[in-house]
Amino acid sequence: MREVAILGIGQTKFGELWDRSFREIGIEAGFSALQEAKLSSQNLGALYLGNMASGSFIEQEHIAPLILDYAGLAGHHLPAVRVEAGGASGAVAFHQAYLAVASGAHDIVVVGGAEKMTDVPESVQTDITNASADQEWETVFGATLPSLWALVARRHMHDHGTRREEFAQFPVLAHEMGSKNPLAHFRNKITLSQVLEGSPVAEPLGVMDCAPASDGAAAIVLGPLEQARKYTDTPIRISASQLACDTLALQHRRDVTTLDATVVAAKAAFHAAKRTPKDVQVAEVHDAYSISGLMALEDLGFFAKGAAGKALVNGEVGLGTKLGLNTSGGLKAQGQPFGAVGVAQIAEIVRQLRGEAKDRQVAGAQVGLAHNMGGTGATSVVHLLERVN
Repeated sequence: MREVAILGIGQTKFGELWDRSFREIGIEAGFSALQEAKLSSQNLGALYLGNMASGSFIEQEHIAPLILDYAGLAGHHLPAVRVEAGGASGAVAFHQAYLAVASGAHDIVVVGGAEKMTDVPESVQTDITNASADQEWETVFGATLPSLWALVARRHMHDHGTRREEFAQFPVLAHEMGSKNPLAHFRNKITLSQVLEGSPVAEPLGVMDCAPASDGAAAIVLGPLEQARKYTDTPIRISASQLACDTLALQHRRDVTTLDATVVAAKAAFHAAKRTPKDVQVAEVHDAYSISGLMALEDLGFFAKGAAGKALVNGEVGLGTKLGLNTSGGLKAQGQPFGAVGVAQIAEIVRQLRGEAKDRQVAGAQVGLAHNMGGTGATSVVHLLERVN
């Protein structure tokens, strides 16, 4: 297996992009990544596109060749593959692109993630995104993703003594970082009181505990590490790419307060990279709900089970600490276009490792982690990236 590097990144603004089409945002992100890597379409070997539900959101399936077509690349007859894994679609697409380059099947690959979610009413959005949970055993009985995560939060509070005020710190931190990110859906700071007093969604989660439905796209160009200096002065090495899955329905889980797929993927990633959680200076974790972000910190190995809440309250994560966390604003503030999230997380880690994140820069960042999930954690993907000096 060859070592693989990131050669270029591109990303649109995230938000309610009513005046822009799925095709437009996907092409913008892809061309930006190619331009940054100083590559043309002649160099490409394949496209992998993460997307959860284009057929439901925009009534268009078969979207990977569609993007090639409208990018003017149809005549190249490249292999183009759509990847679906709920909210982890982008990260799984990146994983597949990584394997394609590492195996030698292709040299230069573009991986994109895109979703256009706000062209349908909110009730329709909810029905579509709920489909990433178990339809036969959960959603058919009225369970939604927020209510399922609320059940998890309640159990975590019961088993580990976690307080509402602890995981409510997560969106406060997210919005602090989002306020510094020009591509973020929400750029406003919020207070702990605003989170605690927000409109209820599914007790104990309120509206400020839940990431928004967003439109947006991100793209990354991958290539062999040995050739990376031809395209960029700051190649970023992918030191690990690991994927693990668990049961779709919560009631079949060994323990709903532990994301076993995250635990397995993280341990495998750290083993492959010959690293430990202590080596990571900056991380993007999946905070679709404040409790999912808190649990990710524990299951990735940054804190012991039941200890992440206290760490958040004590200010042990964030800029100026040992772990810069969700410097993009996370899903909560940067936004949550399902198919784009996992790719955008990696793009933010690349900015950090290059030293290009400006006033949200983690000083001296050399090793970064990206963690993306689908549904209530049935799919989990962990990537470790390192700056090549």
